[in-house]
Amino acid sequence: MLQYHTVPVTPFQQNCSIVWCDATRRAAVIDPGGDLDTVLAEVERRGLTLEQIWLTHAHIDHAGGAGELAQRKQLPIVGPHPGDQFWIDGLPQQSAMFGFAPAQHFSPTRWLHDGDQVQIGNETLNVRHCPGHTPGHVVFHAPQIDRAFVGDVLFAGSIGRTDFPQGNHQQLIDSITQRLWPMGDQTVFIPGHGPESTFGRERRSNPYVGNT
Repeated sequence: MLQYHTVPVTPFQQNCSIVWCDATRRAAVIDPGGDLDTVLAEVERRGLTLEQIWLTHAHIDHAGGAGELAQRKQLPIVGPHPGDQFWIDGLPQQSAMFGFAPAQHFSPTRWLHDGDQVQIGNETLNVRHCPGHTPGHVVFHAPQIDRAFVGDVLFAGSIGRTDFPQGNHQQLIDSITQRLWPMGDQTVFIPGHGPESTFGRERRSNPYVGNT
């Protein structure tokens, strides 16, 4: 069984998720934007072996701690899609602009593309490329537990911003309606900020993508 626990990190209260295979206790961390000691303490408390870093996209609050964590624990960085290379290159400027600790530069061990899969222990998650918030944004879908880790594509009652460089509103809407909705109304999604919701609830009531 795939398990997960979400830890809000950084002044932006970004949802960093620890995901693990219950059978092997092997774990990955999704979007370690910062507060690494807090995240690592949670990994240790649960008796997990952290093996990978997965990134949905390369904004500072999601990726700011990835380079340091990879270096400290000798971990591979998986994702995002190559479209976010320029955001990775700009992490030092992002950290200065938003008052974050200096972000260490990194190169992903593996870029992700639509239709790829990632694996932790005995558990496999599907990767969907969902551009719009950033051009290289990906989401991680775990159909075995009806969960999706969607970063800043979709929120409870809202959608991701598209006013950043290379954001695209229509692309974002298309990503939600063409890539997320087919995962099923019953799927619970873990957004990059705020509470969880379901795709069904957002299809009914979200003011930006309701009735789609």
